[in-house]
Amino acid sequence: MKGIVFLGFLPLALAVSCTSGASETPTATPTPSLSSLAQARGIAIGAAVGPQFLRDEPAYAETLGREFSMLTPENVMKFGLVHPEPDRYDFADADYLVDFAEAHGMQVRGHTLVWHFQLPTWLTEGTWTRDELIGILREHITTVVGHYRGRVAAWDVVNEAVGDDGSLRDTIWLRGIGPEYIDMAFRWAHEADPDALVFYNDYAGEGLGAKSDAIYALVQGLLERGVPINGVGFQMHVSLRWPPAPEAVAANVARLGALGLQVHITEMDVRIQDGTGTVDERLAAQANIYRDMMDVCLASSACKAFVTWGFTDRHSWIPLFTDNPDVPLLFDESYRPKPAYYAIMDALAGR
Repeated sequence: MKGIVFLGFLPLALAVSCTSGASETPTATPTPSLSSLAQARGIAIGAAVGPQFLRDEPAYAETLGREFSMLTPENVMKFGLVHPEPDRYDFADADYLVDFAEAHGMQVRGHTLVWHFQLPTWLTEGTWTRDELIGILREHITTVVGHYRGRVAAWDVVNEAVGDDGSLRDTIWLRGIGPEYIDMAFRWAHEADPDALVFYNDYAGEGLGAKSDAIYALVQGLLERGVPINGVGFQMHVSLRWPPAPEAVAANVARLGALGLQVHITEMDVRIQDGTGTVDERLAAQANIYRDMMDVCLASSACKAFVTWGFTDRHSWIPLFTDNPDVPLLFDESYRPKPAYYAIMDALAGR
């Protein structure tokens, strides 16, 4: 691929296992930055961030502030962490990330208000009437969004409410409240901060198929009922074995755009553990996927943000999730830019 630079990476197992010896000083990266190139193309480019890494690793903070214009808290705005007890909220870590974003001219994507994972035990182990559960959810959304009113550009209001077969996922919210919990959540989030964009966010819905059709029907129904919604997030956790088809993703972006909705790529990473060939060949294939998805985003006026789930292989969730070593992100564990970084840079620069 034109413009891709290969950096002589270690074999995959070694590259992932040598974190403890990784340099804290990133090597020089090209100029201009990804963020400046993305700004010139009218989109934001971002990454999910953990406060512990931001506090402890100067290279992490320097790379994040230089290269990205949007920040997503990876975990610390989720229900269980920010609302650990019925009458107590803990905003300290989330505030730290928002403060960093504001100090570096970055937008914030709030993640996430309504999800079926990472819920506190006081909620999941309680016995609630429908009205009580509605009250809990409303108070949570109103408090969290209200705390960041004017400081968070967009919220993932409802996350992963659609199952892989296209039906609504069986969750505490669906069982306890009914499908109208989705409408309620969007209305409450919008009321708490009318200037923040409100998104539906999900995985495996970026192309065309039963799940993306169900997501389309869901958001179309919200619009028809007058429920405030501004966009759909494509998580885009993908792999070399199952890469997204650019034409299908483009068609999906187009039909959502025709509804007047924005699209954000919200959590992208590309696993290489299930690919074939040498590590360098897999990194080249990974770079192609990143570039293809950036090209799809740039081709549509509806696509306004491109966010990766982390930015350095040093702190990716994929090895823990799959129990296999992997290098799914734009920077290696020593904060050196990888072929995927240069692929995105070339796409943004129109090369």
